[in-house]
Amino acid sequence: MEISIRMARQEDAAALLDIFTPYVLQTAVAFNYEPPTLEEFRATIADRLRRYPYLVAQRGDEVIGYAYASPFKSRAAYDWAVETSIYVKQGQTGTGCGRKLYEALERILRAQHILSMYACIAYTDVPDEHLSNNSPEFHAHMGFELTAKFPKCGYKFNKWYDMIWMHKEIGPHTEAPLPLIPVTELNIDELLKP
Repeated sequence: MEISIRMARQEDAAALLDIFTPYVLQTAVAFNYEPPTLEEFRATIADRLRRYPYLVAQRGDEVIGYAYASPFKSRAAYDWAVETSIYVKQGQTGTGCGRKLYEALERILRAQHILSMYACIAYTDVPDEHLSNNSPEFHAHMGFELTAKFPKCGYKFNKWYDMIWMHKEIGPHTEAPLPLIPVTELNIDELLKP
């Protein structure tokens, strides 16, 4: 069945939290020790949707992944950069879900006049049962390049993990960049057409 991409809604919060929770409890992909509450998760979705895309991937009625953009930093000079995040339901990796989410996310970000996408990713030199380095490989496949590595900055499951930043430039960095357009002012249905 075809994977469809749409903007997240408040009623998606429980399904998206169900996708995120195993990443917190079973992996070092997320450096949280405990998953957020449903209310906290719902509030984060609402906060992101004020300015940036928060996308959901579905196959039929099943939610199988999500991706979103958030501010890279809060100061005005950073308006043309975002941090991206993506989570795919366990058992759904390798289905094209992640690619579809990131391609749609990038289309919307370009329409907003965003120029740089950054991803903060847990990394290990020696993969283990909690971290495989699939995320850096996926991001490289999507055109991201390694920007920085912070050794042993996250401690989880009695082990130190690195964190890396990867980036992708999606627009020209000119002297007079166009102002950011909030996602709420775009025709999202048109941008999400396959």
